[in-house]
Amino acid sequence: MRPRPDRVGPGQESVWDYPRPAIAGPTTADIVIEHRGELIADTRRAIRTLETSHPPSYYLPRADIAAAVRRRAAASSWCQWKGVAARWDVVVGDTVLPRIGWSCADPPPAFHALRDHVAFYAAPFDRCSVDGETAVPQPGGFYGGWITSGVVGPFKSGPGSRGW
Repeated sequence: MRPRPDRVGPGQESVWDYPRPAIAGPTTADIVIEHRGELIADTRRAIRTLETSHPPSYYLPRADIAAAVRRRAAASSWCQWKGVAARWDVVVGDTVLPRIGWSCADPPPAFHALRDHVAFYAAPFDRCSVDGETAVPQPGGFYGGWITSGVVGPFKSGPGSRGW
């Protein structure tokens, strides 16, 4: 059962207008990740992935992520659109945030732009922002979308969304 989309206001997008299968494209939004007083990443060169019912996920160029805080995790995952993904830990001081990032080394042609980019869950960090606005993590902890005032749902993984 498809839910009733939230009303779209000025300057907003509905996740119910996003395509399925998912797509990936560039964004010039300022994407910033901060944790424990450290700047983890800051870029205007992210790739945004869009999929019906999901808030955008942001893939950041590795060159714009502090090399000292990222390390490959001994894990992988799989996506029906992007294929196999390597997992990443973030290390800040003596704190390890395990498997909170993912990257696709050999994505299918529709997602080639994601090579050399890493996406992160927003929840574990002190602050993730899009153009200065703090992003809210996609509910449920499984998907990696970032919710801002520029996007409306309802969002997959929220209460009652299991059958979507």
